[in-house]
Amino acid sequence: MQNTSKAVKILIVDDEVDILELLQYNLEKEGYKVKTATDGSKAVKTAKTFLPDLILMDIMMPVMDGVEACRQLREGTDTKDTKIIFLTARTEEYSEVAAFEGGADDYLTKPIKPRALLSRINAMFRREASKTSNEEHDTMQLGEFVIDRTSYTLFKGDLEIPLPKKEFELLFFLAQNRNRVFSRDELLLNIWGADVYVLARTVDVHIRRVREKIGEGYIKTVKGVGYKFSLD
Repeated sequence: MQNTSKAVKILIVDDEVDILELLQYNLEKEGYKVKTATDGSKAVKTAKTFLPDLILMDIMMPVMDGVEACRQLREGTDTKDTKIIFLTARTEEYSEVAAFEGGADDYLTKPIKPRALLSRINAMFRREASKTSNEEHDTMQLGEFVIDRTSYTLFKGDLEIPLPKKEFELLFFLAQNRNRVFSRDELLLNIWGADVYVLARTVDVHIRRVREKIGEGYIKTVKGVGYKFSLD
């Protein structure tokens, strides 16, 4: 049960009212503060004022689908780091890749089992709390880069480069362990955690997005092994 005096806020987005009601009931029973929306456009508007800690969002919806809504949320100053889990009946690999390219943190297929979902959410927030309490408050300087993980900011010279949270964590982890090669599975474990199931392709997507923002020469591919950060 969550501490309701500091209730975690969750926005549920789905065009099926019965799913909204089922998830809202179970989440509020657990102590979460919940709002709902029936399409991606309403989700973006609601998120700007509600400022949820987590968004559970369907992909296939009228007006605006979940992937586009996720992209817009990632562009917002107040929602760029909000956790987003897609809930969808679609199981094709390309749908999952599209979800993570849009900025999702996790991806679950329907039908959703409320107890399993609650367990997943609770584990996610416990992991984040543990990561925050154990986090070293420091700034790393590598060549022309300054990486400050207390504020999740990245500078390249005088230019600040905005990165969503998962992209920042991936870059920081590789930079902190520069010149060491990590496999996709190792990066998934260290960045996404053991209790989040995502495709190894997700790492490739995030690496590509980070390279687009910081330049191509810093995160190197070691063929058949994985990735490393290097200034060489």
